[in-house]
Order: sequence, then structure tokens, then C-alpha cells
Amino acid sequence: MNTILENIEKQMNTASSILVEDVKKIDGDIIILGVSGKIGYNLSALLMDALKKAGKDTTVYGVARFSGGPESRQDLEDLGVKTIVADFMNDEELGSLPKVKNVIYMVGYKFGSTGNESYTWALNSYLPGRVAEHYKDSRIVAFSTGCVYPLVDVKDAAPSEEFMPDAIGEYAQSCLGRERIFEHFSKTNNTEMLIYRLNYAIDVRYGVLVELGTAVYEGRPVDVTMGQVNVIWQPDASEMAIRSLLHCTSPANIMNITGPETLSVRWISERFAEVMDKEIEFVGEEATTALLNNASKSHEIFGYPQTTIREMIDIVATWIMENGAMIDKPTHFQEREGKY
Repeated sequence: MNTILENIEKQMNTASSILVEDVKKIDGDIIILGVSGKIGYNLSALLMDALKKAGKDTTVYGVARFSGGPESRQDLEDLGVKTIVADFMNDEELGSLPKVKNVIYMVGYKFGSTGNESYTWALNSYLPGRVAEHYKDSRIVAFSTGCVYPLVDVKDAAPSEEFMPDAIGEYAQSCLGRERIFEHFSKTNNTEMLIYRLNYAIDVRYGVLVELGTAVYEGRPVDVTMGQVNVIWQPDASEMAIRSLLHCTSPANIMNITGPETLSVRWISERFAEVMDKEIEFVGEEATTALLNNASKSHEIFGYPQTTIREMIDIVATWIMENGAMIDKPTHFQEREGKY
């Protein structure tokens, strides 16, 4: 990896002073369930850096099947995370997980859910009840998705937490099921929780901006049918997830997590073309509806994300032009029927 890419990666995994101050307030050890997913390493790196800067000796566990091989597990161990290999759907393995004060729940199944609906529901909706029982005496930040909201008219207000969910397709419906199960056990067991509705996190290796920027760089047409999106820099989202441990309540607190702007896909693509000095071709026409979120509640609590959209575009464009490594997991943000 060249120096430019190394500097980008280092900055992405460096905790902000705000995170360090909030980490000082979090009592007890922390366990991250589903740590081998796309956000897991970044969240873990920020958490470990913040704990080090705060002078705390908190134990952090990271649990996953680690089916992608030993490398991701070793990377986490190198950060100081105590990794545990476990299949969450195995009763014995789930029951053996250490009971700690703080849980960040990142387990979920999205890509390939169409055609594998039964497993999607089992993992996304059934498993949370078992986890909630095992960790009934903990605080739980449970990752969810903005996909639980319906497509809305772009002329209307984007859904805030007061807006009734209306999930499109079985993936989104199973995610709403996950929320409802966690909410149920929050009430019945008085477990403090926060439902973390994220939409869309931007990394240099994957995400909406990577998909649009790569299309521009390679000279492929950009489809603007899904004409508007919300995005947030993944390190900002990861920090908010950790800080959310201080805002768990019973009944469960619900929070949308994304950037403050409703962004035009056409405008984003034009900015990439400008930065990359490329020509651009558009196909389709902007639909009158889009999947959007109003995250003003999280901005009131955490402040606005620290990384702006123009900064994100510049960083992602640099990563693409410097041939940085990519994760081949498209967001399918253009999907309008809920089929993932």
C-alpha cells in the first residue's frame, strides 16, 4: 500500500477527541457481535484507539464465525480485540459468550436474501430474541437499517424516528422484525437498548460513493433513477455507534444515523467527474421517490458528522485513482423493490 493510501487508512482509524471523552464515561467491558462484517474492523480500531487515549483497560471482545479466513481475525487481535469464533445460531456457542455490560450487535444478513428468505428471517428476526435473553442485563446497541422506511416523495420530508416504518421486501421486513424483537425484550426485561438505523455508511472500499466514483472513473454510465441518497462517512457512523452505548434506554431508543443532506446522485457523480477529470454519461431519469432518512435526532445528540460530503468525495476519488483495494459487496442502493 502506498503512502497516500496508508495515510487515508490511518486517519479513518484514528479516534476523535469527542469519542475519547465519551469512552471515558462507558463503564464495563464491551462485546461486538458480528465483528467480521464490513464495519467491524473500523469500529474496533476506533474503539481501541479511543480506549488507549482515554487510559482505560476495558476488555473488548469481537465475536464472529470468521468464515472469510484467519486474516480478519488476526487484524482484530493486532488491535487488542479478544476474538471469539462462534456461530450465533448454535445454542451452546451463543450461551458460552461472556456476559459483559456493553453489547454492540452487528449481526445481519442482506446480500443473497432473495432466494434464501427463511435463513434471512432466522438470522435477522429470530436470533435477536435469543441474544436479548442472553444479554438481558447489558446495554445493547443494535444495528438496523434505514430500509425499514418506505420510499418517500422527494418533495416531502424524509422520515424521522416518529415516522411509522413500512418495510419493502423480505430483507427490510426481517430487519423490522429484528427491531421489534429487541424492542419487546427491552420492555419485558428492562434492558437498555438503542436501535441504530444506519443508511448509508461510506468507506473507501465499498459504498454508494465508491460505486458512483468507480463508474465515473471507468467511463460507465451512471443510472440516476434512484436520484437522491443520504450518506455518512463510516468512521463518523462507527463513532456514533460506540457513543450510542451512553444513550440506551428502556423502552428502546430509536435513532436514524446518516448525513444531514439529501444528496443528488447526479450531483455526486458530477463532482467525481470534476475531481477525476473524466467525462460522464447518465442513463434513466430521477424517480419522484427515494429511500431517505431524517437523522436530526442523532445530530442533536452527537453533533453533525465530522466529515463533509465534499471531503468524502475527494477521499474516495483519491482511493480509486490510487488503485486502493475494494470489497466486492455492492450496496444495491438503486433497488426499489426491496430484493437483495
